[in-house]
Amino acid sequence: MPPTPPTDRVAPTGRLRVVINLGNPVLAQGTHDEPRGVTVAIARAVADWLGVPLELVCVDAAREAYAAICDGRVDLCFLADEPAREEGVAFTGPYVLIEGVHVTDADSPLQSSTEVDRDGIRVGVREGSAYDLFLTRTLEHAEVVRAAEATDVFEEQGLDAAAGVRQPMEDYVAATGRRILEPAFMEIRQSVGLPRTLDREVVAAVASFVEELKASGFVRDELARSGVEATVAPPA
Repeated sequence: MPPTPPTDRVAPTGRLRVVINLGNPVLAQGTHDEPRGVTVAIARAVADWLGVPLELVCVDAAREAYAAICDGRVDLCFLADEPAREEGVAFTGPYVLIEGVHVTDADSPLQSSTEVDRDGIRVGVREGSAYDLFLTRTLEHAEVVRAAEATDVFEEQGLDAAAGVRQPMEDYVAATGRRILEPAFMEIRQSVGLPRTLDREVVAAVASFVEELKASGFVRDELARSGVEATVAPPA
């Protein structure tokens, strides 16, 4: 059975304010006025569970979603669970697992993602993304180059590689003739986030509800409805 909803704590204004990142096409599609996708569906399910109206705030990058939750402008967000974000966000278990991959030119000497962390290699990333945070803390030799779009700065500055989410990167290589370096360099644990100031019991209640959505097939069905192939996370 779903846990008792802690409505007053999660939605203190009487409505559930949720930020949707349209910059990740695996999780959200559509427009600022008419967003859709698995995160929008989960947001509606949580609002229904809490018994309050839903208010969506759409942004175009994860860093904007993180700022919105930290600044108190929203009550709920959808972000990858990365250590750099834990100061401001309390995360549920993941609901979807996606992969971070490197893209390079067809004639690049790089043949594997394991070859990227070398002196002189420059990697383009979307600033503030999960893969920016991950590569910033894990790369020891290669340089991270941040921009609004990883593929744009990769092309404009002639970088050695660009990093991003597998599904849109597959579309990118299909359109440009570039190639993906295997294997994936990270698993991105997409999770529901709440303000770090909330009591653990409140976060645990929301986390339990998210687990119900996974177990019931809701997350799987909503991914299929939006035409996205992604892995539903195993039970937390």
